[in-house]
Amino acid sequence: MSLYPLTAHALLDAFKSGKASAKEAYEDVLGRIKAVEPKVKAYVRQAKTSPDFSGGLPIPIALKDNLCTKQEEITCASRILKGFISPYDGGVIERVKKSGGVIVGFANQDEFAFGSSCETSCYGPTFNPWDLQCVPGGSSGGSAAAVAADEAVWALGSDTGGSIRQPASFCGIVGMKPTYGRVSRYGLIAFASSLDQIGPLTKDVRDCALLMNIIAGYDERDSTSVNEPVPDYTKALVNDVRGLKIGIPKEAFAEGLDPEVRASLEAALALLKKLGAAVKEVTLPHTPYAVATYYIVATAEASSNLARFDGVRYGLRAQPVKARKNALVDMYEETRSRGFGPEAKRRIMLGTYALSSGYYDAYYLRGQKVRTLIKNDLDEVFKDCDAIITPTSPTVAFKIGEKTSDPLSMYLSDIYTIPANLAGIPAISIPGGFSKSGLPIGLQLMGKAFDEEMLLRISYTYEQNTEWHTRKPKL
Repeated sequence: MSLYPLTAHALLDAFKSGKASAKEAYEDVLGRIKAVEPKVKAYVRQAKTSPDFSGGLPIPIALKDNLCTKQEEITCASRILKGFISPYDGGVIERVKKSGGVIVGFANQDEFAFGSSCETSCYGPTFNPWDLQCVPGGSSGGSAAAVAADEAVWALGSDTGGSIRQPASFCGIVGMKPTYGRVSRYGLIAFASSLDQIGPLTKDVRDCALLMNIIAGYDERDSTSVNEPVPDYTKALVNDVRGLKIGIPKEAFAEGLDPEVRASLEAALALLKKLGAAVKEVTLPHTPYAVATYYIVATAEASSNLARFDGVRYGLRAQPVKARKNALVDMYEETRSRGFGPEAKRRIMLGTYALSSGYYDAYYLRGQKVRTLIKNDLDEVFKDCDAIITPTSPTVAFKIGEKTSDPLSMYLSDIYTIPANLAGIPAISIPGGFSKSGLPIGLQLMGKAFDEEMLLRISYTYEQNTEWHTRKPKL
């Protein structure tokens, strides 16, 4: 019996019954990687540390290449961090290891999480297991592709504007962005500190709840971590949505929404109504400004965060062939010029401009004010709704190279996912159908702050009454 296609909870049942061992599961996953990784290219490197199978949850897990793991090379898929060996474990990595998790390897991503397609990596692109000519989504594309291709049982990614949910949608799996502050960011190499959040990518909703049980919780080393009690998320897995109110924003049917994605959303609404939920139209009037707001706030914070990569303390140090100004300045400029890719440079320059003297009030400050308006819109809807449903992405996965020359078109891939990050609320993407061409379609649910349980309940109910999550790509 092959073990690599199983969910984490099915594997745990097999371990308990004696039908399989943790070592057998790990070796089976390694065999799967050997078979399909040349096509998918989900990983950038295998974990160096030897696996320990004695823990309580020895599930093979893939980690995004921006999660600091002791004695492992962590590069954020950027040349500028090549050779950086983390001296410590991040907060979530400590929790994964404490639970007994078996780290398989480090998954590919867009450079510094800057992208929606996993094409800006210095290692080259990852390919969608459902169609190897298509992108897996980004920036956590490697993590999503590894889970979809059964190269990991589950994975961790990070989500700044949709970087867990959009690749989960494109790859036909479950991806959750927890509430800001629910999961420690200690050890996550920062993109935009007020937006970043680590979360799970899994084969089904039960696995998502199990992985949330491992990673959620307070961490005093993260100043934005919230000291709130952590529930047992598996108790939220109730196949019942009767009496719940789910809001559907009229803005969800905006221009650019693929007709097949719209049809899947409408079918999901009909099913939820049939199952007893009340679905009502709501409005989020400032949603049209979300993408512009995000790309001011996020790039400004990225510019600040990436200033530390200068060739002095870690990673790449490049010396120019000829001296130009002075040795130190020359080294800074050469290192950053060679080390950062085109998208990283674009975002650094945009952010630096937005923060510069004379433009701070016009751009960054105004962006923060609009961010507050977007949050207020969501708060108002949640006064009368338990959750909000939208598509995860306006389209299914697009072709490799299709949008690399058009950054604005690429940025619009996150139009539905960005508001949750700006507001700091939890959101989840679940499999919601397939296009005629056989590509997955994702549905997104957003909830009140720290109400991941409600999202898991609705998602689980929908999942139990559909079969989308049971389908597998043919590799």
